[in-house]
Amino acid sequence: MKFSCSTSDLLQSLQLVSRAIGSQQALPILGNILIEAQGRRCTVSATDLELSIITSFEAKIENEGSVTIPAKAILNFAQYNNDPEVLLETSEGTILKCTSQHAKTSIAGEAASEYPTITAVEKQTAFTLPLTPLLHGLHLVTFASTRTSLRPVLSGVYLRSEKNSIILVATDSYRLSEYTVPTSVGGAEISCIIPTKILEELKVMLSGTQRGSSTRDKEESKSKKTKKDDDQGASTRDQEEQVQVTLSKQQIELQYGHTRLLSRLIDGKFPNYEQILPKETATTIHFSVAELTTAVKRMHYFAKEMNNNLTFHVSKSQTRVATPQTPVGKDEAFLGTEVTGKDNKIALSSSYLLDFLGHLDGDAIEMQMTDSTHPALFLIPGNKNYLHLVMPLRMQEE
Repeated sequence: MKFSCSTSDLLQSLQLVSRAIGSQQALPILGNILIEAQGRRCTVSATDLELSIITSFEAKIENEGSVTIPAKAILNFAQYNNDPEVLLETSEGTILKCTSQHAKTSIAGEAASEYPTITAVEKQTAFTLPLTPLLHGLHLVTFASTRTSLRPVLSGVYLRSEKNSIILVATDSYRLSEYTVPTSVGGAEISCIIPTKILEELKVMLSGTQRGSSTRDKEESKSKKTKKDDDQGASTRDQEEQVQVTLSKQQIELQYGHTRLLSRLIDGKFPNYEQILPKETATTIHFSVAELTTAVKRMHYFAKEMNNNLTFHVSKSQTRVATPQTPVGKDEAFLGTEVTGKDNKIALSSSYLLDFLGHLDGDAIEMQMTDSTHPALFLIPGNKNYLHLVMPLRMQEE
């Protein structure tokens, strides 16, 4: 194997696939990255047997071939190399020589045949999701899933189809986020649970891509074009900014550009969460996100002493938020809010509120409540695609 390529392309690809390498490998070779040179592209892959990431980049290939190399070693070479181009070639079968203008490194690898085979997904259902709404949905949903393995179905995001949309849902049984992504699935009935890990990796990848697209758009806007040219360019970008989803009974593949993420699906039945969504609303409160966040951050210091308990006392004139009396003190805040409906009260977790508020990028949030024993429902004004639910806590003596 022998090829030359851009150092930045090599580094970006290595950093991307290395995110599939876990801190604890069942097999030593899982700490390696598979490098394959064929045609005009170099493909790099990594897997932990649950999540696999595969990407490729253009290269000048003299001799096709493959080898698997310790991730830390090849990343170290690419990361601390300032030369614009590098030459990679194998020697004695599994020794990878990395050469550039000011560097020459040899890394001991292993035969590609020793690396676990990354099995392609057997296509049963396929559809596309628009990049921007999907990225926004992932940002507002994945944080609500559980981080423990006690209930595997809650450690993933439930994906289902409904009319002309895909719905993403995550819950840890104490809070829940749901986001609707408008798209066409061609009438297919889709229902599966995707590990949160693969979606978080997709989110990282898409976020980097979107930042690059934003910079590119700014540069394009500086140049003088006719409206027709602009419309054609926008149309081309819209076609490109789609994430392709391929499903089988046990696996999922997510592809964007030349990068693919593959993972097993979580086996099990997701809870019937719709039955806990409030059927009626007695009180609606409109908060300033900034004002509420500041108050909850301050009061969390005391609330965390009593199970993160914060009590909301809602009246027409104002909303008073208070902590119980704790060994280290207590706190309360008076917020100017718009209230519709009757006076009400509810106790909520300051920790869950901070987590939720930290994922918002708007100025306002709406809270709907029935009473102190039913969940609080949070909505973003003007956005019908999202809801967040927080289960109530037991009211405490203040």
